[in-house]
Amino acid sequence: MQKYIWETPEEITMIVSNHTKKLRKRLKISRRKLSEMSGVSYGSIKRFEETGNISLLSLTKIAMALDVSWDIKNIFAEVPYKSIQEVMNEQK
Repeated sequence: MQKYIWETPEEITMIVSNHTKKLRKRLKISRRKLSEMSGVSYGSIKRFEETGNISLLSLTKIAMALDVSWDIKNIFAEVPYKSIQEVMNEQK
């Protein structure tokens, strides 16, 4: 069975970036303030919002500052099994 991927990795990172930017604006937090709150440089936040590029550590710091770290912690936590073989592999 062929797996179809409808979005590129770049598109997905921009979706995450846009969600983060929308949340920041909804909370009325400037990039400068988010930088202070998270310990992530202003330049890194600006680059992330414009290009989607950021380290996982910096993204985690931003998520913690915006009080959404739960989403980062659970990113691969509830992935359903696709086959019985996956269940067997996990038990090894």
